[in-house]
Parts: sequence; structure tokens; C-alpha cells
Amino acid sequence: MENTQAAAAQGATRDDQLLQLVSFEIGNEEFGVDILKVQEINRMLQVTRVPNAPEYIEGVINLRGKVIPVVDLRKKLGLEPRDHDKNTRVIVMELRGRVVGFVVDAVREVLRIPRSVTEPPPTLAAGERADFITAVGKLDDRLLTLLDLDAMMSN
Repeated sequence: MENTQAAAAQGATRDDQLLQLVSFEIGNEEFGVDILKVQEINRMLQVTRVPNAPEYIEGVINLRGKVIPVVDLRKKLGLEPRDHDKNTRVIVMELRGRVVGFVVDAVREVLRIPRSVTEPPPTLAAGERADFITAVGKLDDRLLTLLDLDAMMSN
């Protein structure tokens, strides 16, 4: 993990902006979101279902007295549901003044990567799903899809 960050940082020029990201897994894929929007990361909490909510809404949680909606990112991305396990996490983020929790399979690490190692999403991803993919990061041995969850939730 550290080697990836060091190698990526070596490729950065002085004026190349560093992106600070929280990376997480959903299935076999790795995604990243802007760390500045992340408030906290929790183990899976007790979720209360909400009647007539969209399928991708798990329900709500009580986080220190505040009721927060929880989105299952697997379902939102159109992937098969999976039972929660010891690695399942809820990433709590502030999006447009609202606090929302996102269920992910596992949180990997905090990354600092230069913007120069990212590319716009490929044209084959054009369409509804591409709207919330901001870039694809090319790390040493893997690709990291950068998500704009603000855009995802505004659809």
C-alpha cells in the first residue's frame, strides 16, 4: 500500500495536485471518494427499514442521536446483493448539506495520488452510470474508479 503511494507521488510534478481519497471495495472492484467529504467510517450498524423506500436504500441508522439514511452501494451500482460480514463498513459522508451512510464491502486505505495518474472515464462507460464516475486512477497493479456520490445521489 505504501509503495503504491510512494510510486504515484514520485510521478507527480511539483504543481500536480494530489488527490486524497478513501478507497473501498465492492465485489472485486476498488473505488475511491474524496476524503474531505467523509465524516467517519463505522462497522455495520443496526439498520431500520423504511417502507416504500427505493430498493437501494437499506433504511436508516441512529448515529449519536441523528437519523441518517443508508444507501447500499452494491444495489445502487446494479450489483448482486451480498450478506454483510465482518469487513462490511458504512462510510458516513456529507453530500450537499445532508449526511448519508454508504454500505461497502470493505474499506481498504487512505490514498494520496497525483491527479496526473487519473484519466477521464472511458467512452464505453457513457450513459447514466458514467455520470458519477469522475475518473479512473491507474495505480501500479490496479485501477481505482473515482466516484462522485453527490452526482450519484442527485439522479
